[in-house]
Amino acid sequence: MDGVIVVDKPQGWTSHDVVGKMRRIAATRRVGHLGTLDPMATGVLPLVLNRATRLSQFLMKADKVYDAEVRFGFATNTYDAEGRATSEPVSVALDRSAVEQALSAFRGEILQTPPPVSAKKIDGVPAYKLERKNKPVELEPVAVTVFALELTHCEDASARLRIHCSSGTYVRSIAHDLGRAFGCGAHLSSLRRTRAGSFTIEQSRTLEQLADLAAEGRFAEAVVPAVDLLPDFPLERVDLATATLIRQGRDFHVSPFRVRNGAPFVRAVGADGELVAIGQMKLPNLYHPMLVL
Repeated sequence: MDGVIVVDKPQGWTSHDVVGKMRRIAATRRVGHLGTLDPMATGVLPLVLNRATRLSQFLMKADKVYDAEVRFGFATNTYDAEGRATSEPVSVALDRSAVEQALSAFRGEILQTPPPVSAKKIDGVPAYKLERKNKPVELEPVAVTVFALELTHCEDASARLRIHCSSGTYVRSIAHDLGRAFGCGAHLSSLRRTRAGSFTIEQSRTLEQLADLAAEGRFAEAVVPAVDLLPDFPLERVDLATATLIRQGRDFHVSPFRVRNGAPFVRAVGADGELVAIGQMKLPNLYHPMLVL
C-alpha cells in the first residue's frame, strides 16, 4: 500500500494527531502529511504511506483551495478564533460592495506577513514559541500568490470567502489584514480546505470511515496508488530488464512518441503497473532515476 490517503481532518486535531491515528489504522510507521492544517481547520489532509513518502518533495508545494469565514470586530494574536483578543470589540455591519473592493488588494502575487503564532522560524526558533514567552515576533513578508478570491456570503459582521492560493499562503493573515483595512480588526472564524493539489474533498474520508475499512480488510480501496500520483508527469512503461537497470541508478531512454519533448520528469512504470522511479531529463529522451521506489 504505497500511495496517498486523503483524510477529511476533524476540527480540534493537529495534523500530527491525524498521522498518529493513521499509523494505527494502516498498521505502518511510514506515514507523513503533505502540509499541515491548523487544529481549528477541517478538510483535505493528504497523507503519504510507505514508499510513497519519497514522493513528498513533488507533492508538498501544490496549490490549495479553502472555504473560509472571517469575523470582523476584533483581532486576535493568532489571527483566528482560537487566540486572545488584541483589540477592543466593536460593532460592525459589513457592506458587500466595500468588502468586494477590499478583496482586490489580496489577489495575484502579494507580499504577506505570516502570523506571529506560526511555525515560521526566527534565528532558528519557531515564532509561536517566542510569542508564548511574550517576546517580540517580527517576521519578514513573503511572496505568495492568490489565484482567485471570491466573496460567497456577507452578512452582519461575517464574510465567507473561497480562496485558491499557492502553497505557503496563510488564510489567517488574509483575515487579519482585511480587518486592518477596515480599521475594526478581524480574525479567521472557520476554515475548510476543499482541495490540495489534485486531492479533493470529494475523495476524502473521515478517520472513522478509514478505521471501518481497515477492520473490514478493505483499506486499500481508500489508497490512491503511487503510480497515479503526479499525473502531470508523463508515464513511461519499462520492461523488467530496464526496471532492473533503473533500480541500479542507470539512465534510461523513453519513447519520443509517449513522452513530450522537454518534459523535465517522467514516471517509470514497470510491467506489473507499479511505479518504479521518477526520472529527471538528462538529454532529450534520456532520463536519470532521481528517485527510486
